[in-house]
Formats: sequence, C-alpha cells, structure tokens
Amino acid sequence: HPSQPTSDHGWDFAANETLLKTVVKRLKKGGMRVSLFADPSLEGLEIAKSAGADRVEFYTGPYGSKFDDPEGAKRELAKLKDAGGAPTRLGLAINAGHDLTVANLPGLCKAIPNLAEVSIGHGLTGDALEFGMAGTIKRHLKALGS
Repeated sequence: HPSQPTSDHGWDFAANETLLKTVVKRLKKGGMRVSLFADPSLEGLEIAKSAGADRVEFYTGPYGSKFDDPEGAKRELAKLKDAGGAPTRLGLAINAGHDLTVANLPGLCKAIPNLAEVSIGHGLTGDALEFGMAGTIKRHLKALGS
C-alpha cells in the first residue's frame, strides 16, 4: 500500500484490483517489467495475471522470521511450496523476498526451484560487513545453488 513505510505482507489483489490494473498498465506502457508483491497463497494470483503483471514476488517474511523455530520454518516453507506452482501455471514468473539469508535460501530454492529472482538486500549488506562484498556474493550464490 502506498502509505506503508515497509512491507509486511503482499497486496490484497481483490481489494486493490482497479489501482493495480491502472498502475501496471502505465508501467507496461513505459516498457517496464512488473512484479506484484504477494502473500504465498493462491488467492488473487489470477488478478495479478489479469492486471498485466509479468511476475509475482512472494513475501517470505514469515519464513525468514522463523530462524530460531525449525518447526515454524517448515510450516511457512510448506505454504511457499504449495503456492509456488500456481504462478507458473498462470504464466507468471516467481520472485521471493524478505528476511532471506544464506541459511534459509537453500530451503526456499528447494521448495520453489523455479525462482526467477530473490531480494536479499538486507541480509547481503549485513553479511558484507563480516565477510566483505566478494565473499558475501560467493556465499549467497552457493546458497542459491549457483
């Protein structure tokens, strides 16, 4: 939502359908690729597609926040895995982002093997303070299976 200072959930596609279609149309007219931020659920993905999005980005905050709760992490990862096939069936690519780290990226990549992109800015920046940027990039690429 435009008034939110940071993300803590995906768009409510049904409630914001008109706004999203208007904005996506304008962005696409400018030649931009559009990814809409989504909770990992099947609800609304058809709206994202009909709005003209190229991708959806699954909000992974609940998964990333379970670093000290292995059972909770498994439950959140199962939600991501369950939702992971739907965008592909609709012709949407899948991005993921929020609270992703070297430690939790391998599980996410296994659950959604066709991820197009991941947003790891905070984790990457924090790691760079300890491992340097080159070492951090190598660690993240390894965690992504690259």
